[in-house]
Amino acid sequence: MCGRFTLTKPFEDLKRILGDLELPDAPPPRRFNIAPSQPIAIVIRDPKPRLTFAEWGLIPHWARDPALGSRLINARSETVAEKPAFQASFRYRRCLIPATGFYEWHAAAPPGPKQPVYIHMLDERLFAFAGLWDHWQGDDGTERITATILTTTPNRLLRPIHQRMPVILPESAWADWLDREMDGAPELRNLLSPFPAEEMTYRPVSAHVNNPRHDDPACLDPPSEAASPGQLELF
Repeated sequence: MCGRFTLTKPFEDLKRILGDLELPDAPPPRRFNIAPSQPIAIVIRDPKPRLTFAEWGLIPHWARDPALGSRLINARSETVAEKPAFQASFRYRRCLIPATGFYEWHAAAPPGPKQPVYIHMLDERLFAFAGLWDHWQGDDGTERITATILTTTPNRLLRPIHQRMPVILPESAWADWLDREMDGAPELRNLLSPFPAEEMTYRPVSAHVNNPRHDDPACLDPPSEAASPGQLELF
């Protein structure tokens, strides 16, 4: 599962890898606690790569009730090609969701409170989740662009924390993921696997992040009683 993430770096890496990437006139602000239903940056191919914004929580184009989106912030990669909510988007509306890290909550010492953990790349580089998007229009003409993050089984790093992890795409696969000509090809399914644990790390952070209204650097502060990764005994 992925229920919170960060985007604290500019998009130079996206432009370096995707080439002629169209960016919005005003760059999005740094985000330290992105939560469901909030706007997120996504990269789509239209017809060249373009960064735009969507609501986090996919509303299928056929849905009668847009509230469905609140339950579709994640999509299981194992069934995404068959589930009615995601089937068409998996074939025709794939996107990259840039991020710099994400949070999970580790039940280290029940029945005490869960410890928030911040997971990111060893070199702290920007990366991209595998995402899907859709365009929904209400009877009153209201239009909404929405998106979801694909999940898969956890790698060795995350297995003690949660039974799922977001699909993180290797940079070499970004262009293929956006290519509509791939059309759900087997090569795409091969991308929906756990990201290598040896390229990632984690650290405990403050309970400040528990409140989705908090979106500031304090979300990444260490907990009041700092614990090292070894003390959390996640391995």
